Amino acid sequence: MVHDVSVSLEDTFAPPADSVLWSKDFLLGAATAAYQIEGAIAEDGRLASIWDTFSATPGKVLAGDTGAVACDHYHLWETDLALLKELNVDAYRLSIAWTRVMDEAGRPNAKGIAFYKTLLQRLRQQGLKTFVTLYHWDLPQHLEDRGGWVNRDTAYRFAEYADLISRALSGLVDAWATLNEPWCSAAHGYGTGHHAPGKADPVFATQAMHHLLLGHGLAIPHLRRNDPSALIGIVANVGRGTTNGNTEAGRRAAQLFEIQHNNWVLDPLLKKEYPHALFELWPGTEPLVLKRDMEIIGAPLDFLGINYYFRTNVVSDGRHGFTEVALEGVERTQMGWEVYPDGLRDLLIGFRAEYANLPPIYITENGTASDDHVIAGEVHDPQRVSFLNRHLAAVDAAVKAGVDIRGYFMWSLMDNFEWAFGYERRFGIIHVDYATQKRTLKRSAKLVQRFIAERNKRNGGE
Repeated sequence: MVHDVSVSLEDTFAPPADSVLWSKDFLLGAATAAYQIEGAIAEDGRLASIWDTFSATPGKVLAGDTGAVACDHYHLWETDLALLKELNVDAYRLSIAWTRVMDEAGRPNAKGIAFYKTLLQRLRQQGLKTFVTLYHWDLPQHLEDRGGWVNRDTAYRFAEYADLISRALSGLVDAWATLNEPWCSAAHGYGTGHHAPGKADPVFATQAMHHLLLGHGLAIPHLRRNDPSALIGIVANVGRGTTNGNTEAGRRAAQLFEIQHNNWVLDPLLKKEYPHALFELWPGTEPLVLKRDMEIIGAPLDFLGINYYFRTNVVSDGRHGFTEVALEGVERTQMGWEVYPDGLRDLLIGFRAEYANLPPIYITENGTASDDHVIAGEVHDPQRVSFLNRHLAAVDAAVKAGVDIRGYFMWSLMDNFEWAFGYERRFGIIHVDYATQKRTLKRSAKLVQRFIAERNKRNGGE
């Protein structure tokens, strides 16, 4: 439930004069994902994905919504790219639908590849940097039928996909991200069943995570060989854990929360090992790890994408774990998530201290859902404006503390299919009327547009 609280909501977007946001070298962008916006799920040779199957299963998605049409971006992409240009953003983060570019035998699907090639060429012409994610949760259903990410073979199939699409799109991508939020894919897809493919087994979750990360590592040599000028990275969602009071048990509970949420992904990537406490928290769930796996997973990265939305407050469960205890009287979004920008700052500074080899960071997702409506042709979203102001201030504070952060992508460019929450939750800075597909810039979009224009002017641009 979203609690109504009294909060100070701004109607301006004005970073202080010494903010990193004024730098011409700090990227400001917007992000989307293929399944959430494209629609056209049965056109031009696209195969079924696990989200097609999951969302078509009664009771899995709010209101029975599916991604069958979504924002119809597959047909309206020129409109959407024109809006991107209008916003003045520096960069666009998108994902490739694996199901759209290959057939079951691994052969290229020319029509699907042509769609992304044309899209990226137009973005290049518009002067935008392109950040492309290979896997944003939409696994081909035929691979799930053979075990999905619990099956080690899927990691090898992912590497083949990365090889094929990076050859096809070489020279059109500024930065490749292998995976988006492997924590969600493993924990919610195979551990809780809240996301596709809807499995609920902790052993499946840890094994799926290992194969996701293995697929990431196996893909890197292909990406480097096929597109040597592009940056190579991965995107991790991170969460801040806090606790009530100042007891040793409470502090340990918060630490355990962050170990299972953050270190489960980051330690293999940056330390070539899983955190030891993870399997004390989840005994008997250790994945099968073969001899060279951790070396493959720990291949050097050019950047780390960080997605952040909220914190989780926990207490000890009295054993060797934690229990979430929601805080009262705090600001929450339409998702029911607490607005807590200090968590982003604290995590970024903490990662710099914990990982000696921490690569440069891009905030690849940050944003808020609100119940937005078009009234007299306008969409006022003051909570989102306030959210962006405060979280960008947190990013700026982390930069001033020495963290190498090079850009920030708002989630999301437009309202879209919000996974198990369907179309009710609106994260976009552009409003989408799903009945007519009309796009309307929200107040947040117009303020960001105005700020970037002013920033560019100060830096000698147009």
